[in-house]
Amino acid sequence: MDRYQAALDYLYSFVDYSLKHASELSKADFNLDRMRALMAHLGNPQDAYPTIHVAGTKGKGSVSALCESALRRAGYTTGLYTSPHLQDFCERIQVDGEPITHDELAELVEEIKPAVARVPHLTTFELTTALGFLYFARRQVNVAVIEVGLGGRLDATNVITPHVSVITSLSYDHTMVLGETLTLIAGEKAGIIKQGVPVVSAPQQEEAIRVLERVAAERSCDLILVGRDVRYKILSQSLEEQRVQCSVFSVQSSAVSEQDSVLLRIPLLGAHQAENAATAYTALKVSGLEVSDEEIVKGFAEVRWPGRFEIIQREDPTVILDSAHNRDSFEKLVDTLGTYFPGRKVTLIFGVSEDKHLEAMLAAMKPLLARVIAARADHPRALEPGKIIETAKRLGVEVEAAALVETALGRALDLSQKDGSIVLSAGSLFVTAEVRQRMLKRKNG
Repeated sequence: MDRYQAALDYLYSFVDYSLKHASELSKADFNLDRMRALMAHLGNPQDAYPTIHVAGTKGKGSVSALCESALRRAGYTTGLYTSPHLQDFCERIQVDGEPITHDELAELVEEIKPAVARVPHLTTFELTTALGFLYFARRQVNVAVIEVGLGGRLDATNVITPHVSVITSLSYDHTMVLGETLTLIAGEKAGIIKQGVPVVSAPQQEEAIRVLERVAAERSCDLILVGRDVRYKILSQSLEEQRVQCSVFSVQSSAVSEQDSVLLRIPLLGAHQAENAATAYTALKVSGLEVSDEEIVKGFAEVRWPGRFEIIQREDPTVILDSAHNRDSFEKLVDTLGTYFPGRKVTLIFGVSEDKHLEAMLAAMKPLLARVIAARADHPRALEPGKIIETAKRLGVEVEAAALVETALGRALDLSQKDGSIVLSAGSLFVTAEVRQRMLKRKNG
């Protein structure tokens, strides 16, 4: 067995809550004591560089990618820590846009083993996060953008004191762990807010805003709310890019003063990505890091974030890959399809984790559905296609099952070539990742 595979086997030999069923997840012992102890044994590498910390239900990956791209364009050596990965585990830990190599990961895993042995009950995500923090210190990054894994307050990443805390769009997800109401969910996400560190929030429902305002006030933080304090509007949308006008802000002694506006161009499509761009722009402006509007504009235009309304094939048939996995993100996906492909029906390759709101997602998508092809990702928490079929039939949606993702893709491509529908993969990032791999294989022969 090669060293890299041995390193992954070691990491996955610990408790991996991403592979646990929802009922086990709700009983999980999340706390930061283990993580703090582990980081202390490793010399607290997370304190060696400034950070931007990003939590939220949807959009946190895109906001993180936008921030990193702009900072790299500004000449910083950047770290980017995200999860889950799309194709390769090493995507989670990147420096200057390049994932850690398999060999580097294997070496670092060997190095942390003595420290890990001194801290009982560590989880896979805690170890991975520690590896990311350590790698960034070794590579002497000037700044790291850190995406929260789950929640915020008790997430393994929450041992950092960032230059700015960012909260992206909040909606209902992981409710067995984070709570059944937006107030409870917002409370968990607001757990990343640190004493005196500015907070930037995407537009939120009133219920969530109240929580963020209360926590920011308790911790003496400036809260800058996109949509209220920072205005933005979409000027144009094409399949290549969106042009978004956003208020320019300068920050002097934490007071935010409005000047004029900046024109952002982003290759990420959909109104929600315009919101993410405005949020990332604001986060960079209040971070205290030196990055000009010009550098942000160039960095945003170059951002790459696969699997998020990614049009991997334009025609014969059109194939789109997306990471929507709750009702809110499916509603946004429907809006985005309506903007770019008005009147087109969809053949949906659909897999989902067992703790997701299956019926709400399919109901949101129903007006556009030609059919659903239910697939099961190679993942312990993936829902059986039978449950998807049952739900789709109840909603009056045409549905069929494919045991393998490869089979589902082949069937979807055949049907879409006949009726002109769009092939769309969404619901499970694991299914989308596999569809993406198969499509790239087909395109590259």
